[in-house]
Amino acid sequence: MDYEKIGLKVGLEIHQQLDTSAELFCNCKPELFKEEPEITFLRRLRPTQSELGQIDPAAYFEFQKGVKILYETNRATSCLVEMDEEPPHPLNMEAVEITLTAALMMEAKPVNEVHVMRKTVIDGSNTTGFQRTCVIALNGEVKVAEKNVPIQHVSLEEDAARKTSERKANVIRYRIDRLGIPLIEVATAPVIKSPKEAEEVALAIGRVLRASGKVKRGLGTIRQDINISIPNGALIEIKGVQELELLPLVVKYEVQRQLKLMKISEELRARGVKEENIKEEFVDVTDVFEQTKCKVLRKALDKNLQILAVKLPEFKGFLKQQLMPSFRLGTEMSDRARFWGRVGGIFHTDELPAYGITEEEVEKVRKAVETGDQDAVVLVADNPENAKDALKAVTERAREATKGVPQETRAPKPDGTTRYMRPRPGAARMYPETDIPPIQITEDYIRKTGLQLPELLEQKLERLMEEYKLNQKLARQVLDSKHSELFESVVKETKVSPTTVAAFLTETLKALKRDSVQVDKVSESQIREIFNEISAGELTKEAIPDVTVWLSSHENKGVQEAIMSLGLKVISEDELRAFIEKVIEDNRSLIRERGESSFGILMGIIMKELRGKVDAALVSKVLKEELKELVE
Repeated sequence: MDYEKIGLKVGLEIHQQLDTSAELFCNCKPELFKEEPEITFLRRLRPTQSELGQIDPAAYFEFQKGVKILYETNRATSCLVEMDEEPPHPLNMEAVEITLTAALMMEAKPVNEVHVMRKTVIDGSNTTGFQRTCVIALNGEVKVAEKNVPIQHVSLEEDAARKTSERKANVIRYRIDRLGIPLIEVATAPVIKSPKEAEEVALAIGRVLRASGKVKRGLGTIRQDINISIPNGALIEIKGVQELELLPLVVKYEVQRQLKLMKISEELRARGVKEENIKEEFVDVTDVFEQTKCKVLRKALDKNLQILAVKLPEFKGFLKQQLMPSFRLGTEMSDRARFWGRVGGIFHTDELPAYGITEEEVEKVRKAVETGDQDAVVLVADNPENAKDALKAVTERAREATKGVPQETRAPKPDGTTRYMRPRPGAARMYPETDIPPIQITEDYIRKTGLQLPELLEQKLERLMEEYKLNQKLARQVLDSKHSELFESVVKETKVSPTTVAAFLTETLKALKRDSVQVDKVSESQIREIFNEISAGELTKEAIPDVTVWLSSHENKGVQEAIMSLGLKVISEDELRAFIEKVIEDNRSLIRERGESSFGILMGIIMKELRGKVDAALVSKVLKEELKELVE
């Protein structure tokens, strides 16, 4: 696909947690806890009017769900500030300095004063009903290949609470340990022209943030929001892509979705479908399904729920049209119905008869809602209020389909496709924070920070190659990985070859992850322990993958425990010589026949038995010595 010809524009917002000693507006530890909560409290958040008397549509959307939020916390990671029972403390200046450092590395221009703003958020992820954010610098750039990508702003904000369970009995659970952790936000101009370039720009910004030396690592510490638009389509924001490798796929699929929606819109208009033709006329078809074999509908009827239907004129065949892999227009309507109507999903006639619903039942439904041959019907089973709200959302989405692509915020799924999340926020979302005074950024402060900037990435690449004798490919992989600092500290602390350490931290970990090993569960301290054991002669480098796999599935265990459990205790050179002598004795006929050329076969026999217990280089050395004596 020629994305430039299509007119694709992509802007990125990269968010990464900062590695500070305290949270952004208090002195609590910026870390998560796994234990049972010590404190819980229940809230329901409501939207408020802005200074202009407006209510943000995204906030109103969340309020419409009618849910309550049960917050969980402990005393070590949260205080009254996170609970919104105490005003915020002064802005964390350590976080300001880290953000300013990263901004200067991207040649952004610091603001004269830092003003904290409130951004309305009432999905439950913040106890206050808003997120605090502030701009630190404007108008920077990063170089990607031969292109200078403008950085619109570099900001500092508080991270959100983390959801621990989905809605159950209209209650959602959040832990507020993550709430308040300092978060840097880097926003680019919408100048990215392809999915691949989006990945390259995100990688370049990530390198700068890592080079600043004070960002957290690991799953959940970095999130990418993507703003995507194409001509005659819509501006779509996709929130929270965590995996860098997923980013180009998300862009690719969103372009596919918009192009397909534009084509569907053209075809609907060609059929004569008009927005005003799609009416909220809901018909109770519960009686049609009195004897149904459909398990979903049977369960609803047993609870005395209703089954409502709505006609979508001239929509026959459109609801089953694929927009992205395993995602259809009917899926879009189902997503809307779930969010706005609080229902489990929908049935529609483009997929029926199926799921236990018979052809006879479909025909009765069509007759009840008075459809023509080209009309589609959507069914929802729930209480009357939820069912009506769900079908209102369906009809609204059908009206939008006649016009093209609706603006909205979407969430990524693990396969790169996306789902409806909420409406796009409006201008009423942001307003000044009244509890925190502005902070001046003086020229002297900027100058002092500028004199202490970390080395640039290309400088670090050259140093890695020169100081540690890495080839360019391996040095680049180390630089791009989240383990570049770990690499240098391990090499300095141990006698292990830099190439061995680099290859493990990049290539081996990536290969294990492809094999579904949960490498993120292996901590940096455990990795250090692995290389300390190698340096001490207690573990061989060939055993590293086996030990890593074991540690990934044995939480809070040590490397020595892995060695004993896997039977990987290193044998002595005397034990090795004794074993090799036995192998030679058992294969004398092979040696007489092939002489020194039998080395490869013998090496394979020995390593099959001793792999992970002895260094392969030592095996090769001893075997050659023994063979030479025997052959001579």
